[in-house]
Amino acid sequence: MRKLVRGPLLAAAILAGIAGIPLGYAFAQASSPNEIVGVWEAENGSLKFEIFDAGGIYAGRMIFGDRMVEADGKTFKKDTLNPDPKLRSRSLKGIVFVNNLKWDAADRRWEGGSLYDGSSGRTYSGRATLVNGKLELRGYVGTPVLGQTMLMRRVQ
Repeated sequence: MRKLVRGPLLAAAILAGIAGIPLGYAFAQASSPNEIVGVWEAENGSLKFEIFDAGGIYAGRMIFGDRMVEADGKTFKKDTLNPDPKLRSRSLKGIVFVNNLKWDAADRRWEGGSLYDGSSGRTYSGRATLVNGKLELRGYVGTPVLGQTMLMRRVQ
């Protein structure tokens, strides 16, 4: 006989499902702001970046992105789609594409940030959550429900 889940756990799961939020957000595990600092890589290897403390807020610097490099897999593309014409000649290598993530102690996640996608020239709102040692980096337009989450693993 299966045991039914009751109480706060069931309520959180139902609310997460209704809101379209990955269940991990309901059970965030980060307990301090600096837990996000380090080098992270997408589980499929398509993206690698370093998160660093930028004076009380957190930012991320590009190390590798398969959509950011030329066909040789090594040479970084130029930022040709950037809305700022002055930045279109810069290399995407090492750009700071995650900006202004602020620690929210109540929700135990980093919020209020922005994510720049050099492959499209678009900037999205962003937030990050640590769940079971993995980083859930969510980019969205308007509301987090209208977004996409990348699951990252720590490599350093």
